[in-house]
Amino acid sequence: MSEHVPERLPFDDELPVLGIAAWSGTGKTTLLERLLPHLGERGLRVAVIKHAHHAFDVDQPGKDSHRLRQAGASPMVVASRARVALMMETPGREEADLAALIEMVRPQRPDLVLVEGFKAWPLPKLELYRPTVGKPLRVAEDPWVRAVASDASLALPEGVEALDLNDLEALADWIAAWPARWPARQCPREEAVS
Repeated sequence: MSEHVPERLPFDDELPVLGIAAWSGTGKTTLLERLLPHLGERGLRVAVIKHAHHAFDVDQPGKDSHRLRQAGASPMVVASRARVALMMETPGREEADLAALIEMVRPQRPDLVLVEGFKAWPLPKLELYRPTVGKPLRVAEDPWVRAVASDASLALPEGVEALDLNDLEALADWIAAWPARWPARQCPREEAVS
């Protein structure tokens, strides 16, 4: 593993986490956008942590918050009655620290944290797979994949559930049930079986 990806994350019973992993072009964000209202209807408050492969800015040049952040405020928090945004420069980091990001959302007490991207990180995952994307299925190399949602019939390793990528209700049911299946001792498939 790369030096910035730990072998273990500090999981606990209080905050269920599930990765949504797929190759670019599979439709992770589109699927999450469609699933989130269904999860809300099932009574879940869901936090989402999304990985970006490039520099991005949610602030606008010229605005006070941007000017203060550029001047060195770290973190910079902008708040109104409608929303709060925290922006922080992270120079010198090879990659975002998922464990730290999970801790940032913990005080909001979500019922579930969905993590889009961070596919190399050691956390339980739902893999989305479309053969038309032309990339290999990751489940064979990633023992953290608990289920694969695909639009094709696949041979999966023992202990990995097969889900229909086009059945939004079934996917919402599976994800909504995740917190009830969440134990503090999360481990790769091989350890869970032995």
